[in-house]
Amino acid sequence: MKKDFKNATIVDVRTPEEFAGEHFPDAINIPLEQVQQNIEKFKEMPKPVIAYCRSGNRSGMVVAMLKQSGINEVINGGGLDELLQSSK
Repeated sequence: MKKDFKNATIVDVRTPEEFAGEHFPDAINIPLEQVQQNIEKFKEMPKPVIAYCRSGNRSGMVVAMLKQSGINEVINGGGLDELLQSSK
C-alpha cells in the first residue's frame, strides 16, 4: 500500500546516531526520549504526523503519547525499511 506523504510530517523517533546512519528523506529527528518535551512542536506540525523507528515499537509509543496529548492525526509508520517500501 502506497502511503501519501505529500502533506505529512515525517518524524524519526530513533536516536540521533541511528538517524545519522540512514533516515527517510526530509524526516525530522525527535528521539522517543524527547517527545514529551516537544509536544507543542508536534501540535504545530503539518498533519498527519507519521512517526517511524527501526521496528515500529518506539513509534507506536510515540503515537500513543501524542494521542494522549490531543494530537489525533498521527500514524505509526512502522520501521524505516517498511516506510521506504511504502513510499515507492
